[in-house]
Amino acid sequence: MSNQRYLQGLAKLTEIDGEAGEKVINSLANICPDLGKYIIEYPFGDIYQREGLDLKTRELVTVAALTALGHCQPQLNVHINGALNVGCAPQEIVEVILQMSVYAGFPAALNGMFVAKAVFAERELSVV
Repeated sequence: MSNQRYLQGLAKLTEIDGEAGEKVINSLANICPDLGKYIIEYPFGDIYQREGLDLKTRELVTVAALTALGHCQPQLNVHINGALNVGCAPQEIVEVILQMSVYAGFPAALNGMFVAKAVFAERELSVV
């Protein structure tokens, strides 16, 4: 079962994040490969495989959570890219981050918005 979880998780990670997710996993190989394995198996092999939410919704929720935490800019970068990869519009991402200003505060929303701005610039996307 564990091998199946890993393979399903790796496929889902690739579907959402492309090479970026794999780079994160590979960066753990020389310090804690088990953490990379757990990331693939649990979030992407189990949670992302569940019915009930589509990938677009899961990524928007993840963007909201990482924004609210306020200190996860590298992970937020990956998941904003992931949200775009699964069909989210830049404006939807901006609105989710703006919504977090109400519940997580302006500093968290500012941090999130600057990550989004960098991702959009890198991908040559505009919002306004």
